[in-house]
Amino acid sequence: MADHRNGGNHPAAASKGAGGASGGYTIDANTLQRRLKTLYSNWREHRDELWGSCNAFAVATPPPSDDLRYLKSSALNIWLLGYEFPETIMVFSEKQIHFLCSQKKASLLDVVTKSAKEAVNVDVVMHVKAKNDDGLTQMDAILNSIESVDSPVLGYIAREAPEGKLLETWTEKIKSSGLHLSDVTNGLSNLFAVKDSGELTNVKKAAYLTASAMKQFVVPKLEKVIDEEKKVTHSSLMDDTEKAILEPARIKVKLKADNVDICYPPIFQSGGNFDLRPSASSNDDHLYYDSASVIICALGSRYNSYCANVARTFLIDSNTTQSKAYQVLLKAHEAAVGAVMPGNKGSDVYKAALEVVQKEAPELTPNLTKSAGTGIGLEFRESGLNLNEKNERVMKIGMVFNVSLGFQNMQTKSSKAKSQNYALLIADTVIVTASGHEVVTALSSKAFKDVAYSFNDGEEEEDERPQVRAESKVNEALYSKATLRSDNHEMSKEELRRQHQAELARQKNEETAQRLAGGKSAAGDGRSSSRTSNDLIAYKNINDVPPPRDLMIQVDQRNEAILIPLYGSMVPFHVATVKTVSSQADTSRNCYIRIIFNVPGTPFSSHDPNALKNQTDIFLKEVSFRSKDPRHISEIVQQIKTLRRNVVSRESERAERASLVTQEKLVLAGHKFKPIRLTDLWIRPTFPGRGRKLPGTLEAHDNGFRYSTSRADERVDILFGNIKHAFFQAAEKEMITLLHFHLHNHIMVGNKKTKDVQFYVEVMDVVQTLGGGKRSAYDPDEIEEEQRERDRKNKINMDFQNFVNRVNDLWGQPKFKSLDLEFDQPLRELGFHGVPHKASAFIVPTSSCLVELIETPFLVVTLSEIEIVNLERVGLGQKNFDMAIVFKDFKRDVLRIDGSEEEEGKTWEELEREASNADKEKGVESDSEEERKRRKMKAFGKSRAGPSSSAPKRPKFRR
Repeated sequence: MADHRNGGNHPAAASKGAGGASGGYTIDANTLQRRLKTLYSNWREHRDELWGSCNAFAVATPPPSDDLRYLKSSALNIWLLGYEFPETIMVFSEKQIHFLCSQKKASLLDVVTKSAKEAVNVDVVMHVKAKNDDGLTQMDAILNSIESVDSPVLGYIAREAPEGKLLETWTEKIKSSGLHLSDVTNGLSNLFAVKDSGELTNVKKAAYLTASAMKQFVVPKLEKVIDEEKKVTHSSLMDDTEKAILEPARIKVKLKADNVDICYPPIFQSGGNFDLRPSASSNDDHLYYDSASVIICALGSRYNSYCANVARTFLIDSNTTQSKAYQVLLKAHEAAVGAVMPGNKGSDVYKAALEVVQKEAPELTPNLTKSAGTGIGLEFRESGLNLNEKNERVMKIGMVFNVSLGFQNMQTKSSKAKSQNYALLIADTVIVTASGHEVVTALSSKAFKDVAYSFNDGEEEEDERPQVRAESKVNEALYSKATLRSDNHEMSKEELRRQHQAELARQKNEETAQRLAGGKSAAGDGRSSSRTSNDLIAYKNINDVPPPRDLMIQVDQRNEAILIPLYGSMVPFHVATVKTVSSQADTSRNCYIRIIFNVPGTPFSSHDPNALKNQTDIFLKEVSFRSKDPRHISEIVQQIKTLRRNVVSRESERAERASLVTQEKLVLAGHKFKPIRLTDLWIRPTFPGRGRKLPGTLEAHDNGFRYSTSRADERVDILFGNIKHAFFQAAEKEMITLLHFHLHNHIMVGNKKTKDVQFYVEVMDVVQTLGGGKRSAYDPDEIEEEQRERDRKNKINMDFQNFVNRVNDLWGQPKFKSLDLEFDQPLRELGFHGVPHKASAFIVPTSSCLVELIETPFLVVTLSEIEIVNLERVGLGQKNFDMAIVFKDFKRDVLRIDGSEEEEGKTWEELEREASNADKEKGVESDSEEERKRRKMKAFGKSRAGPSSSAPKRPKFRR
């Protein structure tokens, strides 16, 4: 974004290339021939309208420079020859190509002679200039060759001022020669406009590098700066980002650093001073990120001298006006990108964006930039391809555009002067394809949820929230002073906490009043499942009852019935009607069997809907029989219990399956891509059965996961759309490394209905030495064993991490954007001990949840679903307290966590800061730290608090 910065290939590389074949640079003969044909074809076809009716044209390349610059002469060098040849003059005519250069450059250009003859049937004439020669003799020879034709017209690049003694001499020579001169700038622009496959590959690589720098470096860097409330200047951010681009390995991009350069110094703007022109630059002001502030960042990088550009606007605690303006700009930008299609005109792109703005927010039309971007390639801004309202140039397949759109000179109401003025900018690199277009910088998201951050949500917003009561004004004014950085107002932690609690109480009281008044319904989906049972029928008619052999109790396994002799007849009872069955022997060798049935009105009996249908019937409560055959009685009791257990288990599973939400089928990877695999995993809950448990394999397919073992019936499918939270917890102080999925809807694992599915590996075996003797700490076997355990744990953690990274990349595809999925990792530094169920457990927060994933039953509490947390038994001198969590869905039971530990009254934010400092002392650098911060920030994007929500002391982010 710098019109004054010109350049082609890096001068250092060019000078090496011109230094001779020994420098390692060679000219690709095939590419040279192909592009010579294109050059002469374009020149001959558009000679009059674009090339100034010239019979010959000259291109003079200036000396090398350390400045970033874009020149048509340098671009032609790179496009045609692959390198920039400084202080070289090329003259193209119908029958000859003249080169005026040094001896070393001439030796490298030898390959041009043969290629030019074969491609366009022209001769190459080399004019070698000695080191201290002014080149006048060679110039005269070139001009004499041009003057030999009738009505000679010499084309040259009129807009490029001559640099260096050689070019100044050449310019004076052609102007005093008497030849008619014409400008060929438009011809060269038309020549560079349509890129071939090799050029498009370079553009895509440059775009990938640019988008990766924005996603992998700039965004985490800004989040870290804001989260830690650092003072960083725009210029320092510019320098750090430039270094990241020039060292692609730092941002995990596998491109050679020698082929990479920046298009312009990265641009960072905030604090009310914004300039959306291409010549903008980063100043030395500090990054401003208070409430209602805007940060604009623009990056451009080059690969093999081909440019790509991306620009994003980040909104910090935006008010309604800013949010609406950004969403309108986003729609307009998407409309502009949609209009980039073969056959459309350049003006169609701008008109598409303008139409959206006029429809959605006509008051913003004067603030819209006058152009929707430009062509981009070897030059950052290709002349003749401006996407403005007047350009009638038709787009062709292979053209590349920097679609850049913004709102400038915007105003919003705010008590802070630096937040009153703002601007918005979005830019992407787009390639025109046969099917339409391809946005090659889409890796860097521009969606509102990914660029809008919630920071000091409780701060006053004068233009968005009318103040009703004087008390509210006072509270909010005080709270603003407490939460924002200020040199003049310092408040103690206790005062901040009290104001925070008072603000929370006020908001919750208002929400409760609205809900009770009918203004707002209770949260939750309101769904409830009622268990239905079918009529239990043992036999449909009397003829199905088996004929009695003896008047003895019989068990019909097939029909799931018990035949009991009553008054000389065998009466059938379905086994599900049996509540308990027992046997007892007396001293006289008699044995008794007692059968108790489920009847209405019995205390603690399960509710049976069938009993309500026949309320006037007479029910048999229990029967007892005496027998002299204890073995028979024992067999009958065992058969009844086994049959009853199987029937109850089956009916329970059937009822649970009936309440399951129907899900789509898993689409296997097939030939699209190889599924991502993680092997030798155990699953919780486990599959039923008494056989030996087997490990299985977890595979990521097109729309979900599949876990399977070597047994055909042991298989579980987890669809991406059903995943609410995904966690990855590496083994640190635990014995297992795990992946945990908390689901929206229940699924069946075997015959168990569950919302939590976990896959894990034991990183080391639990071994107890039975010898009784103590082993020395210096025992070589002991040391070797510990090393093996560490290696095994590290390998397992690394395998899981690789799997998680690949799945995160899969979830990053556009079709999964709406699911907002990403593996989260618990923050052990912020964990505490508590009793969520029956046993004490180590409970750990993540960016979006409170979890305990080691002991069963698992605990997963979504933070955005919590209405309020009540701390009980809190007192001076006590380190333990109880926690009661009330959910927004008031139909859910209150969750109690007893015996929670308090570490000297410290907040999670303080603990996190201590953990961060400890990491730095140990040498744990920004990768893990930034990743942890990013995961923490992501939570607050899923439930952005409104204007009346509470504001935490430290910034809460929304991704």
